Amino acid sequence: MRLTFLTLAAALVLAAPAAGAGSAKIAALQVGLRAHGVYDGSVDGLAGPATTAGVRKLQRRAGLTVDGVVGPATRKALGRYGRGMLGRRQLADGAIGWDVAQLQFSLAWHGFASGPLDGRFGPRTEAALRRFQTWAGLSVDGVVGPTTLSMLRQPAPAAPVALVHPVAGSITDRFGPRGNRFHTGVDYPAPAGTPVAAPAAGTVTYAGWLEGGWGYVVTVAAGSGVRTMLAHLSRVDVVLGQRVAQGEEVGAVGSTGNSTGPHLHLEVRLRGAAVDPVPALG
Repeated sequence: MRLTFLTLAAALVLAAPAAGAGSAKIAALQVGLRAHGVYDGSVDGLAGPATTAGVRKLQRRAGLTVDGVVGPATRKALGRYGRGMLGRRQLADGAIGWDVAQLQFSLAWHGFASGPLDGRFGPRTEAALRRFQTWAGLSVDGVVGPTTLSMLRQPAPAAPVALVHPVAGSITDRFGPRGNRFHTGVDYPAPAGTPVAAPAAGTVTYAGWLEGGWGYVVTVAAGSGVRTMLAHLSRVDVVLGQRVAQGEEVGAVGSTGNSTGPHLHLEVRLRGAAVDPVPALG
């Protein structure tokens, strides 16, 4: 049976994990197409013209009927990136396949990004899987069994507290796929030195330089398991343990850490899972 993009999405093993999230199967297709050099778009799980063009290029290269339809022959042409369906085999270090890409995509939308969305099961993907299992209260075994699959089918977590925008202006880089990686927060472009406000009231749990490309960071525990993180600051105006009010100034916009220009990165985590801040922002 051949699958069009529409039926491919409908046959999804994992439900779309969040509003705006695409299909894990289409994301797996995009990973395979990228690996074969016929698609350079984002691994977003959304069937669009660029993905269709990539399928046609792959089919033409493999000597198949060029119809843009993803059937068994097209899956086979993807080689090891077209093999496997999540839940059908036990994944171990070194595994490569369609099922691994499905897992990486769903883990990322549930708040546990594992680095590149590349269809390769390695230490980072296993660590993300184990973090998800811990977060979900499951047996932490690094195995994608029925209970883990069931939890991955649930809607992605959301922030249970109301937030305010930390700076004025529009968000230009949203939560979600970006190339073959996953952006775990939102970005606000703003001039260096622009005051930054606390998105929620709470207690400062981190204030200072944070390795890993974050630069100067302020993190606030806002209750209900929520922590807000403001990164790439030029200045930190609070100290560890300080209580801050919602909207209170905590620092200033900068470009510290791994940053290509002045902007503010806002990240929101719920018991450790990265969640999309936008639905909670007033």
